[in-house]
Amino acid sequence: MFSTLRGVSTNTPIPEASVPPPEKLINQRGQALAYRYSPGQKGLPAVIYLHGYASDMMATKAQYLAGFCVGRNQSYLRFDYSGNGASEGAFSEGTIGQWSEDALAIIDGVTAENLILVGSSMGGWIGLACAMKRPERIKGFIGIAAAPDFTDEIWNRRMDEAARNACRRDGSYALPSSLGEPLRLYRGLLEEGQNHLLLDKPIAFSGPMILLQGRQDAEVPWETAYRIAEKVTPAKARVVMVEDGDHRLARDQDLELLGRSVAEMSTKLSA
Repeated sequence: MFSTLRGVSTNTPIPEASVPPPEKLINQRGQALAYRYSPGQKGLPAVIYLHGYASDMMATKAQYLAGFCVGRNQSYLRFDYSGNGASEGAFSEGTIGQWSEDALAIIDGVTAENLILVGSSMGGWIGLACAMKRPERIKGFIGIAAAPDFTDEIWNRRMDEAARNACRRDGSYALPSSLGEPLRLYRGLLEEGQNHLLLDKPIAFSGPMILLQGRQDAEVPWETAYRIAEKVTPAKARVVMVEDGDHRLARDQDLELLGRSVAEMSTKLSA
């Protein structure tokens, strides 16, 4: 569920100073959300990238899709949730519900086309939630190590009672991570996530879905992709298991797979 830790580069982001400043949209809480939108040709669905926890729109997969979509003359939108990257707000106060509202604000306020959402890790959870709320606009979904319900997984399976009590007392928990330094998770995020669980009921999304998942993912159990596919109604999800892939799926061959998935789904939705 983690793409880029603050202070720990896991996806080799491109310096923001090398590109023009992002545009801004004000969310429901009065915070300025930073986004970058490049319009493309009519007839192709627009692609929206939803980044993972503690990441931003300047990380490797987001940047790769920017170049890929420009090369295809396909509309592309990426943005930072509040408290992340160049957007206003306190990261420590962010929750799944708040960041999902940010995503819907960007979808409604910036785009007019049919959409393909590409959700990385936590962005997969947010993307699935948005897809069910905007079915008339969101026509396809691609998950990259999608991590719906990861807060529940961490709280109930990866944290023992002593860790939970310490989190209640201190307001946060440092989760050991295979990606580098421990990841700081905040009590509000872990508790509020219980209000948005998806895997305990059917996921009502009728568009095509591709779930890219690394078998060697040490952060999100690879079985999660199949759990998502089983919950989709009607069943239109396809799991693509990368046998030697880790959580990031940011190697050259992984990025090429992502590009092929976007092109395939775009063709299907444009036909």
